[in-house]
Amino acid sequence: MALLTLEGVRKSFGQNVVLRDIDLSVEAGQCVVLIGASGSGKSTLLRCVNLLEVVDDGRITLEGDDLTDPRVDADAARARMGIVFQAYNLFPHLSVLQNITLAPIRVHKVSKDEAEERALAMLERVGLRDRAAARPDDLSGGQQQRVAIARALVNSPRLMLLDEVTSALDPELVGEVLDLLRSLTDEGMTMVLNTHEMGFARQVADTVCFLHDGVIHEQGAPEQVLGDPREERTRQFLSRLHA
Repeated sequence: MALLTLEGVRKSFGQNVVLRDIDLSVEAGQCVVLIGASGSGKSTLLRCVNLLEVVDDGRITLEGDDLTDPRVDADAARARMGIVFQAYNLFPHLSVLQNITLAPIRVHKVSKDEAEERALAMLERVGLRDRAAARPDDLSGGQQQRVAIARALVNSPRLMLLDEVTSALDPELVGEVLDLLRSLTDEGMTMVLNTHEMGFARQVADTVCFLHDGVIHEQGAPEQVLGDPREERTRQFLSRLHA
């Protein structure tokens, strides 16, 4: 059984159809990379999976559970996923440690001692244990994004969703975040992410999906989609990106 499936997923905002009959299957341990121009539906797809948007039609399942069932406990479903956006969304008035422990303590009712132990271990994992007492504004953009990823990982999610997590970073800071994501894929974390970093996609993806106008026009192994695309729209997108 696939860990995540999307079947015939459609989403509109008013008259604007953003996702059109999306079918996607993600196996446990896979890294699926979404590529496409801005407005192609990549971010909306991730937000639908995380139940931040309600789909108009179709079905999304996580480990066999139907997330599109109106009776679903959205908070319980989100607890099995971690999501990281291009904006770090850290609370500036809280320390790094407090940012990471806030949800485990308030939402998941973990004790303060256990939450801090988990958070420090995760900060060690992302190379920032020594900045636990710092405020977000004292960190570089790359460090803040690594804290945001640590916050998403602290509850041991079954699935990570990453929405253009390097697009807000200065070029010299992109590498440290991509190195972290690369190590997560090496460890078998199931991930769906969208990115414009084609070199990174080629290295880490098991499957690349090219979205255009809310439709998956092409999907396959990275060497095929990025190296020898079959669809003309995919070729056009990649040629514009390289130019």
